[in-house]
Amino acid sequence: MKLAEKDLKDFLEEKTELYNRPTFIESDPISIPHQFTRKEDIEIAAFFTATISWGQRTTILKNANRLTELMGNEPHQFILNAEKKDLQKFEGFVHRTFQYIDVIYFIRSLQNIYRNEGGLEKTFATNNMKDMKDGIQHFRKVFLSLNTAGRTAKHISNIEKNASAKRINMFLRWMVRNDKRGVDFGIWKSISPAVLYCPLDLHSGRVARKLGLLNRKQDDWKAVYELTLNLRALDRKDPVKYDFALFGLGVFERF
Repeated sequence: MKLAEKDLKDFLEEKTELYNRPTFIESDPISIPHQFTRKEDIEIAAFFTATISWGQRTTILKNANRLTELMGNEPHQFILNAEKKDLQKFEGFVHRTFQYIDVIYFIRSLQNIYRNEGGLEKTFATNNMKDMKDGIQHFRKVFLSLNTAGRTAKHISNIEKNASAKRINMFLRWMVRNDKRGVDFGIWKSISPAVLYCPLDLHSGRVARKLGLLNRKQDDWKAVYELTLNLRALDRKDPVKYDFALFGLGVFERF
């Protein structure tokens, strides 16, 4: 179903309008950070939620809620002040391959980022950044800089090895896009939506290929780059808004 560019843009705009609305928040992982109002609480809850966003939605929501509860529903204060004894309560936490040892590293690394690196936004928003790829690579380097990273490194996608970084790109969409429609938060002002990359998974990839937006068969970083380049041709200021359309068509309409 390859459409002319104008028809494709109109079609995607219509579907984005349909799915980019608060009625879809409740059943989506983004509902977890929507429980908070302070910037730092939102971004920490969002980061943990995005990290475990694979598998069944009900399980993702349950486990993401569990993580925020274990942080006393004050993620930022917990991260800043967590000591060794505070980490014991996470023993037994498992979300697929994301386990207790990974949670502990995430807490310690985030503590370093908030105490010494100026927070998550500043860690992604590198100086003179022209492309979000630079920010993602810089963040990974900082996040894994503690000498105890070990197996946890696999939970932070390495785009230098052609990983699609779907969950990181989704997290960045949540933080950066600010269209005042009530879904994405838009609380990071130092990064432009124009430099974001579209989250790519099985559903959005299938739809993108059907619409002629993506030729590459693998769902990897090269595919993310190709898809985003084509979306930027439709809207150079906010290309990733079309993620709503691609995901909605794939998941809800079985397009």
